[in-house]
Amino acid sequence: MKKILVIHTGGTISMHEEDGQILPGDINPMTHVHLTSHDDIEISSIDLLNLPSPHITPQHMLIIYQELKLKLPYFDGAVITHGTDTLEETAYFLDTLALPDDKPVVLTGAMRSSNELGSDGVYNYRSALRVAADDKAVGKGVLVVMNDEIHAAKYVTKTHTTNVSTFQTPTHGPLGLLTKHDCLYFQTAEARVRFDLSEITGTIPIIKAYAGMGAGILVLLDSEHIDGLVIEALGAGNLPPDAVPYLTNLIANGTPVILVSRCFNGIAEAVYGYEGGGVSLAQSGVMFVKELNSQKARLKLLIALNSGLTGQALKAYIEG
Repeated sequence: MKKILVIHTGGTISMHEEDGQILPGDINPMTHVHLTSHDDIEISSIDLLNLPSPHITPQHMLIIYQELKLKLPYFDGAVITHGTDTLEETAYFLDTLALPDDKPVVLTGAMRSSNELGSDGVYNYRSALRVAADDKAVGKGVLVVMNDEIHAAKYVTKTHTTNVSTFQTPTHGPLGLLTKHDCLYFQTAEARVRFDLSEITGTIPIIKAYAGMGAGILVLLDSEHIDGLVIEALGAGNLPPDAVPYLTNLIANGTPVILVSRCFNGIAEAVYGYEGGGVSLAQSGVMFVKELNSQKARLKLLIALNSGLTGQALKAYIEG
């Protein structure tokens, strides 16, 4: 029998519908889910947080990490129930920190609350338990399990506001899927650098590029008040030329600026040689992040800075 640690943090999976509104309550319905003898799983559950996921901060993510670090050695795996709005960020955060590779960690949530028609919470929860107890999940990093699919924390993202199949992995596709009797894997997770943090602080805003972009909000950014900047650039990694001087000024003053594409699929890279193109941006010190969306790139930079990375070590990690 596998021993699985379950950490509840709130979100739609633990909420209920009342008078047309989705609301948190004092009782988490996931703590009353009954498993069958076929599941062969022993659960120890903790109500660590009870927060809507828009309330989750990196400090809350660190609390979850510290709880896992303390208790996971005594279990075969862990499941974390979480609100879906920021689930991918918590999953990526945990995947970047120093959790043991031989203990599967699985995040799951729900798009419909516990008493709504077609509620998916119990099903996703049981699916996540199955994956956490599966020997084949060992060594695949932190996973997200929703709607019969198994996704890598690094690449998965929420793609729909309400649909139960909202979690998708652009470019790569899911690592695997669940059938009625098995967990099937089609890909392996990539090796990654791991960090062990005791605190996390810093302000790193995200700015989205757009046609005709100039000073805009960029003129308000000051190196004394931010620790870094993520820019969602156009296409393969390009910007309107009028926006570039504000970024190079931040870099000159010691603020790291990292770039992702605002495109849903593909990889940002320095290809175009015109003014504002990726080549000139890279030459000016903008760091290109491969395959991460902006919210995960922000966490990557935040974790790197809190780990003390600077200079070439920071650049190698961000662009690696």
